Amino acid sequence: MISHDDTSRGASSTDSTAADVLTGVDLTGRTAMVTGGYSGLGLASTRALAEAGAHVVVPARRPERARRALAGTERVEVDELDLADLASVHDFAERFRGGHATLDILIANAGIMACPETRVGPGWEAQFATNHLGHYALTNLLWPALTAAGTARVVSVASGYDPEARIRWDDVQFTGGYDKWAAYGQSKLANVLFARHLDRLGGPHGVHAFSVGPGYILTPLQRHLEVDEMVAAGWIDTDGTPAPGLFRTPEQGAATQVWAATSPQVDAYGGYYCADCHVTENGLADSGEAARLWAFSADLTGLDLIH
Repeated sequence: MISHDDTSRGASSTDSTAADVLTGVDLTGRTAMVTGGYSGLGLASTRALAEAGAHVVVPARRPERARRALAGTERVEVDELDLADLASVHDFAERFRGGHATLDILIANAGIMACPETRVGPGWEAQFATNHLGHYALTNLLWPALTAAGTARVVSVASGYDPEARIRWDDVQFTGGYDKWAAYGQSKLANVLFARHLDRLGGPHGVHAFSVGPGYILTPLQRHLEVDEMVAAGWIDTDGTPAPGLFRTPEQGAATQVWAATSPQVDAYGGYYCADCHVTENGLADSGEAARLWAFSADLTGLDLIH
């Protein structure tokens, strides 16, 4: 890894929390957005950003649940958004632009994992649609607010990164047979590639993008998994006890995405994949693959507003 750890109070990059990362950081006057910012990593990120002074917008598929989870947290605004529904994305973006001139930080955090085969929109595979296409459309529609901020950050939450991995171009939507883990892996690879190309397009406008891996965290993201499956994977034992040393807390998992969203240490590393509050050595995805995914996403969504 490229060493750019500016976490505070001597905490290591693996056990730092989002609050640790933001110690001494003043985000007063900044507007941030955390999709899915009311559960798991998103909730930890929202609380840390708000505590640092940011006004945080939380788009949520279940707004009332989000308001309950965020009760008592100051400087937070909740609005309705279903990333799997392009009409919902358009409506949300229009409402946001009507009430906010700028957007300084966008953390594309919401996602689903290893769900049963589900089709949304015109037959899109749900994990690719929710984890990637919804965030692609949202970023395009919020582009005027991001560029108006002067300098802005977009952080795409991935899940590990293999530089040799490629999109399944012959069957992106898994119409020839569904594999829930392969579909999840592809959607998270898309998050990495999205950040790579977005940074290339956004850099001249003062908008930089990063992808991040939070590590292993037990959150509601695992809601589609059976206990036996998690036991077989070595995540938990038969009593439901997590494997020692494997999982971080949501607050620790959120540290890297908050770090990438705010740290001046990463200014020169736009487009990279980050983990453990560091820029990774092999974290710059293939530019050709990233451009191809961008064009593919533009064709599917009808949106290509970032130039």
